[in-house]
Amino acid sequence: MSTYVYGIIDGAGSSLPEDLNGVGDPPRPVRVLTAGDLGAVVSDAPEGLRPKRKDLLAHQNVLAEAGSGGCVLPMRFGSVAPDDETVVTVLGERAEHYQERLRALNGKVEYNVKATHDEEAVLHRVMAENPELRALTEANRQAGGGSYEDKLRLGEMVVSAVKAREAEDAAEVQRELESGATAVSAGPESTGWLANVSFLVDRDSAEAFLASVEQVRKSHPHLELRVNGPLPPYSFVEPGPAEHAGSTAGAESSGE
Repeated sequence: MSTYVYGIIDGAGSSLPEDLNGVGDPPRPVRVLTAGDLGAVVSDAPEGLRPKRKDLLAHQNVLAEAGSGGCVLPMRFGSVAPDDETVVTVLGERAEHYQERLRALNGKVEYNVKATHDEEAVLHRVMAENPELRALTEANRQAGGGSYEDKLRLGEMVVSAVKAREAEDAAEVQRELESGATAVSAGPESTGWLANVSFLVDRDSAEAFLASVEQVRKSHPHLELRVNGPLPPYSFVEPGPAEHAGSTAGAESSGE
């Protein structure tokens, strides 16, 4: 029977409600596997698990219960190991790493920030910043729209300028927000977002971090920012003791 892994806790604080259930239909009972000073919060893994709302909420609820008495290292939804023995073995092999992470992440939460451009606003900005673009646009206008080659050249220049602005804005978003975080983790590139960054923030500093996000919004009106959090610090735990199920990995961590 495969083992579904929710998170890792200090083994000394491994007490969970006896009736705590996790993912699956029917929901699988949750238990704790221990190895030395560490505990893994697990259940049997259901077959054919998909990121349905019911199971996503069950995963989050187990993490909330596990973290009520102390720090928990959250695993992403869909983390499955071959069996209990594999989980216990990996806990032992990576004990130093997990113990360091438990200390480092205690009292911390994750905020994921994604950024994209407001298309009309960024076009106005790149035109204002680029005299060559303005000159070619005006030349085409005076020539009744310009030749096919002129239009093609203008289009290529606009695309290049927008891409350059995307790179600059991505770096600037991270630079302006990272001072309010204790760690930063760049997420995978995805279509539609010029930045996808997770910030590890002291729980007591969360309000100040969100105020910084609002300041970035005000000072960069050509950007659209999406903030997801507070989250368990998924992006600052790896490696975990289980492989992600291919169709479900990371479904809850940073949102889409």
